[in-house]
Amino acid sequence: MKKKVFGLMAVGMLLAVPVMAQEVPQATAPAYNCDFQPSCEVAPGLYGKMSSPVQSKFNLSIGGFVKLDYAYNSVNFGKSGSLAPASGAIPKAGSTAGSEEQSIFTARQSRFWLKVGGPQLLGAKTNALIEVDFYGDPSLANEGPQVRMRLAYATIDWPKTQLLFGQMWDIFGPMAANTQDFRQGSPFGAPNNPRVPQIRLTQRVDLDPTNSLRLVLGVQDPNQDDNNNTMTTGYYSYNVGSAVNVAGQAMWVSKALGTAPGFWGLSMNSLTAGVFGLYGSQKATNLANGAGDKSVDSWGYGFYTFVPVLKSKDGKSRAMTMSFEAQAYMAANMSFSSATSIPFVGNATTDPKAAKAFGLGAQLIFYPTQDLGISAGYLRRNAYNNHDYATTVTASGPISNYQRYNTNVFANISYDLNAAIRLAAEYEYLNTHYGGNTATAGSVLANQSNIGMNSNTKSGSANVMRFCMLYFF
Repeated sequence: MKKKVFGLMAVGMLLAVPVMAQEVPQATAPAYNCDFQPSCEVAPGLYGKMSSPVQSKFNLSIGGFVKLDYAYNSVNFGKSGSLAPASGAIPKAGSTAGSEEQSIFTARQSRFWLKVGGPQLLGAKTNALIEVDFYGDPSLANEGPQVRMRLAYATIDWPKTQLLFGQMWDIFGPMAANTQDFRQGSPFGAPNNPRVPQIRLTQRVDLDPTNSLRLVLGVQDPNQDDNNNTMTTGYYSYNVGSAVNVAGQAMWVSKALGTAPGFWGLSMNSLTAGVFGLYGSQKATNLANGAGDKSVDSWGYGFYTFVPVLKSKDGKSRAMTMSFEAQAYMAANMSFSSATSIPFVGNATTDPKAAKAFGLGAQLIFYPTQDLGISAGYLRRNAYNNHDYATTVTASGPISNYQRYNTNVFANISYDLNAAIRLAAEYEYLNTHYGGNTATAGSVLANQSNIGMNSNTKSGSANVMRFCMLYFF
């Protein structure tokens, strides 16, 4: 009898389960992802369904890429060796670092972004983007990278006018070398890497159905103060008396030659030619011997062009396309963007003057097929008026090594396995020629890096091989 009772109770409970489940509100019911067995409820995320809805106040999209780099350097670049040196300084032949090889794996250059499409304003579309990578502190181990803000800006877009505010690429130096090396030639004649807080206005002026002008004017953070190339005490100012940098571009854009791929083959660009420039000012403070403070201007100007040599057949396909891109500039006191190797020359402790340099770069991007890309380029940065550099005196004494010129020759090849996965390989030859007297310990400026500078030779060079795997999402 007892067995029958227990049997009927068990059957009743089993029959009641579907009813009980229906009575649980859908919003509170546990929604385990059970793709992975046997215990999906323990870890429903990674081992279960990895897709889930994304919601925001406005239209939100996410993206980025995973990037694994392997870099082999014929010399030792130090802890940031997965990239070319930001200063442009290459360890000299015969020095300790110049005699060491380096082999590095890293995924820190992976990126993640969020894009927002918001409500209209006065007939304009509003958008925003935030992008980060994981290269915040290169001195940390790969297991402990730091998130670093790269871009964070909003735009208000009318048909021919855009207002942008936030952190964006520096307006000065439009060309980015088409390298897998994320320095993109910045310390070698393509000073494009700074991403700075700014507000800019872009205006398109149509001349006819084929030709137009693109005018850009903006004010930017005066990043010659407290920047990544900080000088020694008494030589460089900190947030004292600086004016914002004013920068602009004036470009002619024409559809006459069609379009061809630009950086990484991610955009299709038209024939473009024009000029760009920047102006700012700062004070060198606490000068020695009662010299007080002195204002020093920061300025630069240059020419840029992009030419579709072989145009796309439909404006979308990259097959059998080729582009040529070039840039030349002159700059003063612009070490913050690597347009100059140092900010000041002369007697920096009593009478500093702006360090001047000029740079140039040119590259070809060729796609024989939709998926296969080949690039090659040459970049160079030269000190202007070597006498000023050679006679520079800092708080630490005379400069024993200044960078007379830096060159970067590169070639790379990439292949897209599908819409997400890309493989790439690259070769770079980097060279820095030094001027001044024989180097001694402690005689090199902080932003030049004293790795391997205690050699009697006048130059340093590096052969760099880089292999990359990317997954775009």
